[in-house]
Amino acid sequence: MGVSAAYVTFADPDKLDDEKELAVAAWAEVGITGHIVRWDDPSVDWAAFDAVVVRTPWDYVTRRTEFLDWARHVESVTRLLNPAAVLERNTDKVYLKDLKAPIIPTSWVAPGEAANLPVLDEYVVKPSISAGARDTIRTADREQAEEHAAKLAANGRTAMIQPYLDMVEGEGETSMLYFGGRFSHAVRRSPMLTESATKPGQGDGHGEFRTPDPDQFALAEQVLGEFPELLYARVDLVRLADGSPALIEIELTEPYLFLHYAPGAAANLATALAKAI
Repeated sequence: MGVSAAYVTFADPDKLDDEKELAVAAWAEVGITGHIVRWDDPSVDWAAFDAVVVRTPWDYVTRRTEFLDWARHVESVTRLLNPAAVLERNTDKVYLKDLKAPIIPTSWVAPGEAANLPVLDEYVVKPSISAGARDTIRTADREQAEEHAAKLAANGRTAMIQPYLDMVEGEGETSMLYFGGRFSHAVRRSPMLTESATKPGQGDGHGEFRTPDPDQFALAEQVLGEFPELLYARVDLVRLADGSPALIEIELTEPYLFLHYAPGAAANLATALAKAI
């Protein structure tokens, strides 16, 4: 009897996920039959799969409680990758507060707290539970930044306030992809909040192949060391004003994996999945 795995996505009328066919084809090369299914499809028998791989449930942000309940259910009947506990922690960026690795300097405004922001040249204000720059603003106006943070907090959301880093315009963000704990490839991502962006998230999913520097490898591996074994991880880094690397976030739930950007990337994911199963 063959091995089967679910590639978990969402209702995608705009065909945003252009990696699913590539991934499933690579799985077939290592003897795994892949099935592309929606996470919220009530007709799916999750116990029928040897593994369920969470890939692109990109509508979870407004349905996080439902999504996490789904993840815990799936994990009770088969192997879920990445695990439900990882998904729960990773889908709220407050996890950044607990990491030992350097992150972008961040102020936090939790529900019920007053927004009293530091003086910065330019602010990025966003909710801790978000994706694709949803409900995120970039502004040089401190009052506007405080108002947005206060609005998020008033709606029961934790606000994150960070300085906008000018070097992102030239350096870009470095996304490092790891499968089964092993480095696969890296890309330079276009900044998502540049003046030229016409809509939130425009920069996501676009990039170019990049070879990380030694200090970026060191930081990525430090961050990965703070999490249990993972099937996939995307470590997003940026350089601070002093040139040192800092973590933007580690994507362990539904990252775009840039499988088209490096030869063997999809095969690397398939090999890691075969080992995990």
